[in-house]
Amino acid sequence: MRKKLAVVLLGLILILGLAPAAMAGQSFSGVVVEIDKHLHSAYTTYKQSDVAGAKNLVDEAYFGPYESGQMEKAVRLNISAKRNAEVESAFKQLKKDMVKGVPASQIKQQIEQLVSGLHADAKTLDGDLSGSSTGFGAFLASFLIIVREGFEAILVIGAIIAYLVKSGYKEKVKVIYQSTAVALVASLLTAWVLTKVFSISGASREVLEGATMLLAVVVLFSVSYWLVSKSEAQRWQNYINGKVQGSLNKGSTFALWSAAFLAVYREGAETVLFYQAMMSGTTDLSMVLAGFGVGILALGLIFAIIRYASVKIPMKPFFLGTSFLLYYLAFVFAGQGVGELQTAGVISSTSVNIPTVAWLGIYPTWETLAPQLLLLAIAVAGFVYQSKYRKAGLS
Repeated sequence: MRKKLAVVLLGLILILGLAPAAMAGQSFSGVVVEIDKHLHSAYTTYKQSDVAGAKNLVDEAYFGPYESGQMEKAVRLNISAKRNAEVESAFKQLKKDMVKGVPASQIKQQIEQLVSGLHADAKTLDGDLSGSSTGFGAFLASFLIIVREGFEAILVIGAIIAYLVKSGYKEKVKVIYQSTAVALVASLLTAWVLTKVFSISGASREVLEGATMLLAVVVLFSVSYWLVSKSEAQRWQNYINGKVQGSLNKGSTFALWSAAFLAVYREGAETVLFYQAMMSGTTDLSMVLAGFGVGILALGLIFAIIRYASVKIPMKPFFLGTSFLLYYLAFVFAGQGVGELQTAGVISSTSVNIPTVAWLGIYPTWETLAPQLLLLAIAVAGFVYQSKYRKAGLS
């Protein structure tokens, strides 16, 4: 069984490596030259009163040289997410002003400002990408994601296995290992499908990235709330006991198998979404994979400690901390996901006078703020609910 699990884990590492690799050794100054050509063609077309044609050329500049040329990823990772948001906003504003019918001289000025800023970005990137700090950052982020997400799944599986062994049902432990293997294969297939989907480019790719981020919001927020509801040690123990004992009393190995499968696959599916988001924003795929591999080894060690050394992990601080982290990611992805759909032209953009806070996924449009405000309201309501019934002893 251990060999089978090792094969599955190796396959997961390999399948995550199927995402498109970044272009190595390219000159971003050359990318900006191509962007400049597209935008000045858009300006010429706009002067001829062809607004639709001009907008299409702006889209070609963004989805072509800027995004497909890897500059969008490089700016986001090596300069700042805020700077990338500013560039995206400039492209969007250019199209909006074309629709409004502003004077051609204003369009020309906007294009010159945008291109000038991109030349400065390219100069920074062409100098910085020869360093090694970016690689370590990608490695560390990848390592922390797999350990964080995998630790939650291992905590559930380890607790169930420990309960089975202590309760004299050691023969049923193999059911947990089998369900874990199947759940990992299911995650592997999910990764393969998403990798194939993300191989497309242009506006359709933005739509799929945005939709995936919004799906991740639902998953992350629901798990975040679930962790808060189980943050008390006694409530967590009751939850585990109820799941396991219920299965044993019925003699149903399928119920036990299902409980373990869902715990692992839920975490596996989340992890796939995380890595898809990370791989769409990194220029060092090899370091992402290295961080993932080392993280898998660390998880193996953690499982051995939980399984064989009976280490008791403080439930409340871990669950509350993890819940906050997952909620934070859901909040960020909500803004970013809608932003991707805005870039693709699927959702409109209504400006609001607030600053961009990229690390929170906050952008100056009502459309990106709306789902974040909704998440905030639900979180507050959930906190009040949990506090009220916890005090009453009913939760």
